[in-house]
Amino acid sequence: MTHRKYLKEKKKIVVKVGTSLLAYDNGKINLQRMEKLVRVLADLHNSGKEVILVSSGAVGVGVGMLGLDKKPEDLVKKQALAAIGQAGLIRLYQKFFDEYNTTVAQLLLTRDGIENSLRRKNARNTLLELIRMGIIPVVNENDTVITDEIEFGDNDTLSAAVATLVHADLLLILTDTDGVFTSDPHINHSARKVPKVMKASDDLKDVDVNGSSKLGSGGMGSKIAAAELCREHNVDVVIANGSDPATILDVLEGKDLGTFFVSDATDRLKVKSQKLKAG
Repeated sequence: MTHRKYLKEKKKIVVKVGTSLLAYDNGKINLQRMEKLVRVLADLHNSGKEVILVSSGAVGVGVGMLGLDKKPEDLVKKQALAAIGQAGLIRLYQKFFDEYNTTVAQLLLTRDGIENSLRRKNARNTLLELIRMGIIPVVNENDTVITDEIEFGDNDTLSAAVATLVHADLLLILTDTDGVFTSDPHINHSARKVPKVMKASDDLKDVDVNGSSKLGSGGMGSKIAAAELCREHNVDVVIANGSDPATILDVLEGKDLGTFFVSDATDRLKVKSQKLKAG
């Protein structure tokens, strides 16, 4: 029996999708992929799963809407693009989810909204109430108002904060690689994938975490840090390739895809099961 068997039992699931999956290099939205993602999430929702979507893409969409060549470095310009792009992004999500009779709600968070005890409680209560109402929350960082003091910096960190906030069973981080590799597989074709992480100091000792996408802000280092934060709070994490959103369903079926960061809680379940079988 492998640890992945227990992924079938996960009920409360946070799915994080990055800009590199949602947008082409020119910043314009990949509508076909977004529609497939929405269809998969709506189907999970219909099956009884509790789904929260953490979605990047606001600044990237703003870049595409204004026909810019790249994301600006100036903070004020990025915040303006986020305001433009966030409106377009949530409008698309609403359109696609409406086609599957699924209601979504938008939440924009900053780090102080998680770290401040009162705001943290309010954020948790809002997310849990939306789930109770049968609504899929779509969460993003509030890029229009962030400063260095209150920003998450990337949505990998935000997704981990959300997953731990609501005591999720699983965080699924979708990216444009097949998981965690010893180096960037887009550059080094001999890079080796790490299928499972039980102890980061051992399983990730050979991993080079440098690199980030053209439009996104987070590289593999931020994803690993997010996964380790979740494991500290007994939340399992899978980092997998989301180029085909059906991967979500395959991961939840226990298929050997991506890199599985196994929490102590899931490891204890496996150990207990083995002891029962041993009799």
